[in-house]
Amino acid sequence: MNDLSLFVFIDAFGWELLKRHPDFMEKELPRRSRLKSVLGYSSTCDPTILTGLMPQDHGHFSFFYYNPAESPFALCRALRFLPRSITRRGRVRRMMSRLIRRLYGYTGYFQIYNMPFDRLTLFDYSEKRDLYRNGGINSGAPTIFDHLRGNGVPFHLSDWRASEEANLASLSAAVEKGEIRFAYLYMAAMDAVLHADGTESPRVDQKIQWYHDRLVGLMNLARKHYSGVRLYAFSDHGMTNIHDVCDLMPRIEAAGLRFGEDYAAVYDSTMARFWFLRPGAKEAILKALSGEERGHILMPEDLASYQCRFPKDKYGEVFFLLKPGVLLCPSFMGETPLAGMHGYDPADKDTDAMFASNVACDPTPARLDDLYRLMRGEADRIIASRKG
Repeated sequence: MNDLSLFVFIDAFGWELLKRHPDFMEKELPRRSRLKSVLGYSSTCDPTILTGLMPQDHGHFSFFYYNPAESPFALCRALRFLPRSITRRGRVRRMMSRLIRRLYGYTGYFQIYNMPFDRLTLFDYSEKRDLYRNGGINSGAPTIFDHLRGNGVPFHLSDWRASEEANLASLSAAVEKGEIRFAYLYMAAMDAVLHADGTESPRVDQKIQWYHDRLVGLMNLARKHYSGVRLYAFSDHGMTNIHDVCDLMPRIEAAGLRFGEDYAAVYDSTMARFWFLRPGAKEAILKALSGEERGHILMPEDLASYQCRFPKDKYGEVFFLLKPGVLLCPSFMGETPLAGMHGYDPADKDTDAMFASNVACDPTPARLDDLYRLMRGEADRIIASRKG
């Protein structure tokens, strides 16, 4: 019997949350540690995990960026005449997202969120291709799954579109056959629970217990079909409880500039990003931002330390990042306040991801990009054993 390398990704299950639940798989995952995340959201974190590259090298950050010449959102132009009572509806936006995705053949995670229809045609979208397929990374960098495919390693990869129950069932069926050597289980529902309820809700405790029970059951099943199971669990980031809401748009609009003519901006959940189209616009917006004490402008050296200096300022010329626990709302992501959010300074403790395993790792992963090297090492070990 061969052994199995099993990687379990649990979205938003951060280090601080794991510390508050030390009984989570304590026997199955005795080795656990803090894992430093990156600036941005899952759209930034996931490519880092899959490639071992930092954002400026894999080319992913937030979903939207200023690029009117190549915007795929011309279909939405006519919708700018509709009243907000209609265009703000989630069902309308989901319908438009599906239509655009099918029209252009996009395979990645695609959602127009709360982007204003009268401004959407100024922007492009960064994740048009499925990250987990060949050619899914913007920079063209290979992922761990490209390495597995290229070397003929039998592996199982969860469908990120499917439910956790479906992904568990699919992996369990593959484990019972005993043919795979590498597995990546994608579990994303925790993120939604934490956004809705924050980190201290009883629903979070129940969800963690659910993970515990299902993963222990999966391990017991795997031990029947494999000589050993090398188990690794990790997340992409943590979650911060929201204690304040910041409406930044009126402050910017009061500067008297015209959106799309003087400047462009994307208002994410925890940051605002700006492009300047005419002289004087930058100075006016910097002055407006200086009056908001619940955030700060990221200096070039800050972005360099986060490895988020993108060519031609693709994702923004100026980044304004809110303090941990402050939600930008309304934003282009939504108009409803949330109980929890992520996407703050990577130095903040609540942003930290977690890593846990039943294997002594040398060295232990310390940053999100280290996970690729760990997975690559496991893949190469399997490749060597098959050749032997």
